[in-house]
Amino acid sequence: MNSVILSPLSDVAAISDHIRQWQQAFPASGVLALVAEGSNTEVPALQACLNELGVPLLGAVFPEIHHAGEFHRQGVLLIRLNPMCDFHRVVSLDGTQAETDQAIEKLAGELRDRLDDAEPATLFMLFDALVPKIGSILEALYLQLAESVHYAGANAGSETFQPMPCLFDNDHFVQNGLLAMLLKSHDGAVLEHSYQVPDQLVAATSTEGNCIVNIDWKPAFEIYREKIQQLYGVEVNRENFYDYAVHFPFGILRADDEVLVRIPVALEENGSLFCVGEVPEHAVLTLLEAPQWEALKSTQILAERLVNKSKPMLTFYCAGRRLHLGEDAAASELCELQQAISNDQIFGALSLGEIGSSQRGGYPLFHNATLVCMSI
Repeated sequence: MNSVILSPLSDVAAISDHIRQWQQAFPASGVLALVAEGSNTEVPALQACLNELGVPLLGAVFPEIHHAGEFHRQGVLLIRLNPMCDFHRVVSLDGTQAETDQAIEKLAGELRDRLDDAEPATLFMLFDALVPKIGSILEALYLQLAESVHYAGANAGSETFQPMPCLFDNDHFVQNGLLAMLLKSHDGAVLEHSYQVPDQLVAATSTEGNCIVNIDWKPAFEIYREKIQQLYGVEVNRENFYDYAVHFPFGILRADDEVLVRIPVALEENGSLFCVGEVPEHAVLTLLEAPQWEALKSTQILAERLVNKSKPMLTFYCAGRRLHLGEDAAASELCELQQAISNDQIFGALSLGEIGSSQRGGYPLFHNATLVCMSI
């Protein structure tokens, strides 16, 4: 029996029939639903359907979903969780910073109570992409949980970055939140972007959360366009910024040689650049030229790192990466991954930021431009 169903979300009768079959064969199971943004208004009907059946439901809305190497702007992926997560919680993060800190501390305490040192577990997180300071939230969780869990996840929401409810369970459908799931007996996820770092570096001398205000003490856009012209021979201005930004993201260099990609998605009037993901003040930055499809080795690297390759593979594919490569190349990359691990059960969503580490069991980091893969 398939563990994943791709269905029009409007066909509630068919969904109900599938879930009943799962119930009969796997009575302890629940459902993880990944909904394409074009079908987001039908989430309440899905909630009503599973509530009527008495089946636990968790889910999120993403710009698109993918299945068998094809992206879909409408519909839902229903993923059987058998058994259902040991722990799950929808956490509201729309209060003050103090309230957010308190909510994360409470979540960490609840998770600690569920952990068993002898059993590997993964903290799987789905955030609303508009939650500020996701990197700081991951750091706060790590300070509480350390390496007692693996960390993995992705950002949900609209590719337009407009506010919308995007996280749900049986009873809630919210924005500005976090859906946290504890997967027991799970070995985590692997993540890769394969972007290469050029030699020239700059410093983010002034930042505000996700916004780079100054680089080398000058307005961020001024230095951004200078470096792109100098390094790559491309003239970027206010008029064509949105055409080029996804092809020339920032890279944040960390002491462990890991590179965090940050894609600028908005140019402010004062010349500051708003990115997907936080940029620490005084961070060492470089301008990356996003590689072409032919140069990417991500699928081979992922295939080498993945374990349990035969299990159904939940995969999040960055929307910015696809915007750079194009839809055909992105679909080809998913098919290449399928071939590399000899597994035709690869499915997931187009995400707005990804969570994980390039080393299994490492520190949780917020990334752009990556693929994240995990068995489910």
